Formats: sequence, structure tokens, C-alpha cells
Amino acid sequence: MLVKPFKIQLAQKYIANDALKILDVGAGSHSASITKQWLPACNYTGIDIPGSYNNDASDFKAMDKFIEMDLTKLDFTAIPDNNYDMIVMSHVIEHLHNGDKVIAGLLPKLKKNGIIYLEFPSERSVNFPSKKETLNFYDDPTHCRLFSVKEVSGILTQNKLSILSEGTRRQWINILLMPFKIVFQTLTKGYVRGGVYWDYYGFADYVLAKK
Repeated sequence: MLVKPFKIQLAQKYIANDALKILDVGAGSHSASITKQWLPACNYTGIDIPGSYNNDASDFKAMDKFIEMDLTKLDFTAIPDNNYDMIVMSHVIEHLHNGDKVIAGLLPKLKKNGIIYLEFPSERSVNFPSKKETLNFYDDPTHCRLFSVKEVSGILTQNKLSILSEGTRRQWINILLMPFKIVFQTLTKGYVRGGVYWDYYGFADYVLAKK
């Protein structure tokens, strides 16, 4: 990946140590390899549901630990408490009917002064154009419910975390690269992935909080 992910850029503003213990909840789409590219000293634990990873052998090799788990069952005993410097939940809670309870159930896994990053489709996305691989919230049939920044921040503050940053996730470099991505994907795929337009439209919102 040529551009450092927003979640890593943001985390590095608040945690100077790159040797983090990271719990990545929803560790598909090559997340382990991407994280290790930018934080090679981190200790990475990935969680995902059985049989749904979109990873290859190199991604699993990049993980220090992998846990198969159905989050909706709210049984997090396989994850040690007070153990992680950072929890990442990027585009997970919108796929869960009880995402609010999942967030609360995972917070004990954070160390004191640890941070949690959550990213999810914005409420505005229901009005965006439909694109292959999702630009409108309803493009993805596995989406269960919308979350607002206010609701997610409220869950965290009710559990005594402090909000460090919140709002629309947007990286201007991705907007500048859009024309090149559109041409490249049109030529190589025959279509343009919805994700190419995310930063331009402001598809995703985020909340970063500290325990």
C-alpha cells in the first residue's frame, strides 16, 4: 500500500511507540500485511468469523495470532483482558445486529491509556450513488444497521473512555489519486471499485478514544 492508512496516521499522533500490541477485530482484506508494512514492530492479533477472511497465506504469516470468533455471541473469553495498546474495528460494527454490545464487550481488552479506533459507514452514505463494492450503505447486503458518530462516541464515553478524535475519515491524497485509480481499474478490472470514491464523498466516519 502506497498511502499510510488513516487509522495508523491518526494513532501515531497519540502513541509514540510503534511496538504496539494491536487487536484487529475483523482482520480480513490483507489488514495484517498492511499493518505490518507500516508498523513492522507491532504484535498483531487478528479476529474474524470462520471462513470469511479475504486473506492469503502471507497475511496469516504476518499475524502473530489469529482467533476465529463470532462476535455476535458476545463471548470474548478467548481474548485476554487489559492486554492491548490498540483495538481496531474498521467496517465491522455495521455488519453486526448488536454492534453496540460488541464494542462495550471488547473494551476490557484494552490496557489503561490504550486507544480504540472505530470506522463505519456514515449516515450520509444512504444518499450516495450506488457503486460496485459499495459506495451507498445499501450496496452491501450484509450491512445490518447504521451507526452515527454521536452513538459510537456515546458508547465509549459511557464506558469511561475519552474521545480523542472523531468525524469524517478523509485523506486528500486519495482524492488526488482518484483519476489515476479510475483509469487503472477501468483498464484492469473493467469497473471502478466503490472504495475509490470513499474519501471524495466522505463515505466513512470514525471515532478514536482512549481508555
